[in-house]
Amino acid sequence: DVFRRHGGTLRDGEKVLHIEPGAVPTVTTTAGVYQAPRLIITAGAWTGSIVAPLGLRLPLQPLRIDVCYWREKEPGTPGVGRTSPCFITRGLSRAPHGIYGLPALEYPGLVKVCCHHGSPTDPEERDRVEPGAPRPTIALLSSFISHYLPRLEPRPAVVETCLYTNTPDGDFILDRHPKFSNIIIGAGFSGHGFKLAPVVGKVLCELSLGEEPSHSTAPFAITRFPGVLRAAM
Repeated sequence: DVFRRHGGTLRDGEKVLHIEPGAVPTVTTTAGVYQAPRLIITAGAWTGSIVAPLGLRLPLQPLRIDVCYWREKEPGTPGVGRTSPCFITRGLSRAPHGIYGLPALEYPGLVKVCCHHGSPTDPEERDRVEPGAPRPTIALLSSFISHYLPRLEPRPAVVETCLYTNTPDGDFILDRHPKFSNIIIGAGFSGHGFKLAPVVGKVLCELSLGEEPSHSTAPFAITRFPGVLRAAM
């Protein structure tokens, strides 16, 4: 809403087909052609394939995450559901990748408990799961809940999916294209991007305007990964 009030236009449901770099980058989508002096690419799990024709081989690994919601055994239990705490585990034998819990505001009466890890996937195929296919993450979560959260049912009431886009070191990519400085890339948020969206948006805006970022972007440089720049296709 704020973006629109400041003159911005949202174009939803358009697949990017091609990006032509230059003094005025051109973006061709399934619905039209757009030009602007500066371009910010924040394409999530699709970033790797979008920037490959621009001569970048970013080490991004999309992961398919099972997002699970659990029902309390006795509805109305104090401290569960409506006011459940936020937590994250570290170093537990039953949670090798870390497990976190949040109040399930989108599903009243349920608790969101998920594994901070997933399976490598093609983002175009993330929802195509064969019936009866093993779901090791759900089995791990069921065991964890039975052991540590016994007031919850050990089978998930709702299972959805989301995508993480991980970098090898778990840190973001917030940087200008090494060759085309008017193309800025924000990617590889490794499951943490939503939490930090306001400051990430500010930094990307500053980079696009040629300003000194208000926060150091050194840990998020593209060039920290060897061999990312290659000849454009």
